[in-house]
Amino acid sequence: IYLPFIMPSMITGLSLLLLFVALDWDRGYWTVTLAHMAFTTSFVALVVDARLADLDPSCEEAARDLGATAFSAFRRVTLPMISPAVTAGFLLAFTLSLDDLVIASFTSGPGATTLPMRLYGQMRLGVTPEINAIGSMVLAVSLILLITAQSILQRGRKA
Repeated sequence: IYLPFIMPSMITGLSLLLLFVALDWDRGYWTVTLAHMAFTTSFVALVVDARLADLDPSCEEAARDLGATAFSAFRRVTLPMISPAVTAGFLLAFTLSLDDLVIASFTSGPGATTLPMRLYGQMRLGVTPEINAIGSMVLAVSLILLITAQSILQRGRKA
């Protein structure tokens, strides 16, 4: 779980590229998606694990004693209690994926591109109004997600 924290993204991208070549997979959308999932899962797991460590297991046990199935107890008791951490983990994974250029450039194939790769390619030719517009849109979406996450965390603290 801690490997993506200590391993440079250059090594991660190169090792994933070698894996996809060894498996004879065509590089494209799915390889970029799998690479980003492999890279960000540890960050999400760490956030959710920290929340799970603080939970009182007696709440889920009480639901099970009252006749709830394991899945129902998880869905109705545990999931609402960890939903702020799951949301925070999602936002962290989204931000890390949006920011990642190195792993995406290693694992994307010809013709497949991500937003950071496209912006980097255009930046070499100079800053255009299109780059400014995309940057403004990313900033606006990030602020909306941040405000949404903050309101969810506030609701979680009140509950």
